[in-house]
Amino acid sequence: MGDPKKPRKKWMGPKHPWVKERLIREIELMGEYGLRNKKELWRLETLARYFRHRARSLLALPPEIRAREEKALLSRLYHLGVLPENATLDDVLGLTARNFLERRLQTIVYRKGLAKSIHEARQLIVHGHIAVAGRRIRSPSYLVRREEEDLVDYAPTSPFASKRVEEEGEEAL
Repeated sequence: MGDPKKPRKKWMGPKHPWVKERLIREIELMGEYGLRNKKELWRLETLARYFRHRARSLLALPPEIRAREEKALLSRLYHLGVLPENATLDDVLGLTARNFLERRLQTIVYRKGLAKSIHEARQLIVHGHIAVAGRRIRSPSYLVRREEEDLVDYAPTSPFASKRVEEEGEEAL
């Protein structure tokens, strides 16, 4: 049994560290999504792998148990915003880290146009200028749920929020 105060490791690195294709793909994803290091990518790859393995294990269950478990898994992934509403287990088996990278707060801030670049989005979050549903979040890796997506905005006390209010006031005139 592990030490209760020591947190469990949330990621698994690659089994073979020097595969050229994987290294190139990781660097491209890091640049595209503005990740700080490969551990951030590996954490999401581990998460995608967890859901794929869970879906694969559901295929072996008896039909009545499988239906209940499958519904729970699909609804969880739907609420995370990773899969569409009418998804199937085959969609779960096709999950990749990219699906989860699209749900990070950093990516959503950039896609909503609150930041000019993916790197600026990370900086705004870390500096406390971004809030989800009025709650300031300082972790760029925060996975935004589907129902929270429209609630991502500048923090009420952020100087960016007051500039935005002034600009909207000028547009109304």
